[in-house]
Amino acid sequence: MQTILGANGQIAVELARELHRGFTTDIRLVSRNPRRVNDSDELVQADLLDARQTAAAVAGSDIVYFTAGLPADAELWERQFPTMLRNALDAARAAGAAFAYFDNTYMYPQSNQVQTEQMAFAPVGRKGRVRAQMATMVLDEMARGEIPVLIARAPEFYGPGRTQSFTNSLIIDRMLAGKRALVPVRANTKRTLIWTPDASRGLALLGNTPDAYGQSWHLPVDSQRLTYREFVTLAAEVFGTDAGYTVLPKWLLTLAGHFSPQAKAIEELLTRYRYDNVFDSSKFDARFPEFDVTTYRRGLEIIASERR
Repeated sequence: MQTILGANGQIAVELARELHRGFTTDIRLVSRNPRRVNDSDELVQADLLDARQTAAAVAGSDIVYFTAGLPADAELWERQFPTMLRNALDAARAAGAAFAYFDNTYMYPQSNQVQTEQMAFAPVGRKGRVRAQMATMVLDEMARGEIPVLIARAPEFYGPGRTQSFTNSLIIDRMLAGKRALVPVRANTKRTLIWTPDASRGLALLGNTPDAYGQSWHLPVDSQRLTYREFVTLAAEVFGTDAGYTVLPKWLLTLAGHFSPQAKAIEELLTRYRYDNVFDSSKFDARFPEFDVTTYRRGLEIIASERR
């Protein structure tokens, strides 16, 4: 039994599809209101803030994936995320299940340092500190050694369907609607984006690779290092739209954060847009050379085709 905690988000949905496609049909989806992805999925209703419900939902599992998300509210993250993760880790340990933690890069320094799995945490802002706390909890569980544990980390998303990301909402969705793209802070710094189905495929592969446990992994990304200017130019070519864009300066986004929840969510990450963001997935690439990473062009072509 492979169990996905926080089963309604895009990463979880793609993960359920990939597990069913390549690894097992014995899949359990857990959330407050789980929805079936594959016909054979088992649905379990549980609140991850409740330790007993979480333990019951995980019982009998061989592998547990933590993909739970919360709205981009710092206070909510501080109150709920660590408790949810602690309950999930305790439940996996009680079940003797392997634990695969899906993580982001909020705890990394907001600088132009190349991001590797060995990078020391230096979080900026409340949400960054929560993610550092959670990653440390998982690393402590890994060091405890009672169950197999791994961390699979992804940079900023872009993707198909209802992918929730700044790149989708500020650039891709606007361009497809015939509007100017909006670029945060600077257009000439390099960005690393991960195609959401690749993140889920990579997570499924890691979870079903016994020697991947006991380690942190950066999930696979296109080796191209495009600036947002180059990304907009490529998207315009693929979409057949105008390549114009407007750079939103940091002061404007900070001001907008007082009025817009979306702008508020990005505020503590604004510094990172001033620097090149190079997320290194060479460790994954070397271990899984057969993994077919989706290029930016191919990803944009898929998005364009689904909107036609």
